Amino acid sequence: MKKWFLLSMAIVTEVAATLSLKAALEEPWWYVVVVLGYAGAFTGLSLAMRAGLGLGVAYGIWGALGVALTAVLGMLIFAEPLTGVMILGLVVIIAGVVLVEFGSQHAKRRQEMGKRERIS
Repeated sequence: MKKWFLLSMAIVTEVAATLSLKAALEEPWWYVVVVLGYAGAFTGLSLAMRAGLGLGVAYGIWGALGVALTAVLGMLIFAEPLTGVMILGLVVIIAGVVLVEFGSQHAKRRQEMGKRERIS
C-alpha cells in the first residue's frame, strides 16, 4: 500500500509542476513550484520503486495519469482544448498502462510458481 501512496504523491507533484509551467509564463514566481514539484515527483517515483513497484509499471502509471490529469486540469484551469480525439488518445494510453500492469502481475505469479517448483 505504501508504494501506491508514494506513486500517487509522485503523480500529484508532477501534475502540479507541469501546470505551474503554464502559470509561470505570466507570473515567474510559479517556477519555484515547478522546481519543487518535479523534485518531489522524481523522489516519489524512486521511493515507489524502492518500495516494490516495477520500473515499467511505476513509470507507465506515473506518465499516463500525469498526462491525463494535466490535460483535464489544463482544460479546467487554463481553458485548454480537450477534443474527442484527445480523450480517445488518453483512454488508449491508460488502457495500455492497465495492460502493462496485468502483464506484470502475470509475470510475477509465473515467477513465484517457478520458484515453488524448484523448491519442491
